[in-house]
Amino acid sequence: MPRATNSPASRKRRKRMLKQAKGFRGFRSKKYRFAKDAVRKAKTYAYRDRKNHKRTFRALWIQRINAACRAREITYSRFMEGLKAMSIDLDRKVMSDIAIHDEDAFSQLVTQAKTALENKRSAS
Repeated sequence: MPRATNSPASRKRRKRMLKQAKGFRGFRSKKYRFAKDAVRKAKTYAYRDRKNHKRTFRALWIQRINAACRAREITYSRFMEGLKAMSIDLDRKVMSDIAIHDEDAFSQLVTQAKTALENKRSAS
């Protein structure tokens, strides 16, 4: 009795892996043995970096807000404390965009935060 190798399924599995490795350099896109490792690594990095992407952008927004605040003589943490006291709920992405594109509106936010901090100090 001849040996059954399940050739169609094996070939399909290997072709699928090589298709996923398209665009990789050298053996990593041509040889199955190297492509499967490269694809596995790529998927691991993609999963990890979907989380890191959010982290990185939040840090960037905070840096932008901080720079804009310090130009108006207030620190980022005091600014956020003032906004929280005024119950102003803007996320950092929007505030960063306002700080870059609409300086007058951001200046108004800063003055509101400063007055909220003064009211908070005088109340205690």
